[in-house]
Amino acid sequence: MRRLLISLLTVALMSTACQSAPVVLAGQTATPAAASGSRTVAAAPTFSGSVRTLSADLRSRMRGVSWHKGCPVPLRDLRLVTVSRYRWNGEPGRGWLVVHADVATDVVRAFRHLYAKEFPIRSLRLIDRYGGDDAKSMEANNSSAFNCRTVSGTSTWSQHSYGRAIDINPVQNPYVRGSVVQPDRGRRYLDRDDVRRGMIVQPGPVRWAFVKLIDWRWGGNWSSSKDYQHFSANGR
Repeated sequence: MRRLLISLLTVALMSTACQSAPVVLAGQTATPAAASGSRTVAAAPTFSGSVRTLSADLRSRMRGVSWHKGCPVPLRDLRLVTVSRYRWNGEPGRGWLVVHADVATDVVRAFRHLYAKEFPIRSLRLIDRYGGDDAKSMEANNSSAFNCRTVSGTSTWSQHSYGRAIDINPVQNPYVRGSVVQPDRGRRYLDRDDVRRGMIVQPGPVRWAFVKLIDWRWGGNWSSSKDYQHFSANGR
């Protein structure tokens, strides 16, 4: 009889232990069981980044919009980069960029650092969503990379045409040349000492990610103008 009672007790304890064990999913960390009545806070998902060749559908959508005949880089040399990011509300999400194949891995590294520092990015969509119109993309506070276009007011290809430049949070980090401010909503952020959400400052996580980590250059250091949103591989 005593042996039967001991066996029943052992089975009951094993059943309770199995029910209490946390389930660990890929990319997550197990959270200890909370006490009755307490609140459990889920761990943020780990960073995810990928580099893929452009699909036939994406190439079709880009033709005549962000890419056209005569562009300095063929579509076969471009890559679609998907990265984790923090949204404006502090929640994790995803974003997409098209960049040159030879900088794609570095771009993922830079965004990995921004995610680790929980730097918010208002929008991260391909510029084709805005008809390839840089002004519309900036007004929407969209961060973007590849766009086959010339530098405003010139016949010189922008570094975005090569897929080796990225603009981040344009409203909080406007282009400034004299009285010209682009986008116009960026005028509220001309005082760079008044640091607010989404602004790029030095020292700071965005500048560190692109300048220190992957050896790009920042338009905020230009002399004749300031392009606070702009990072490029060659400094142009």
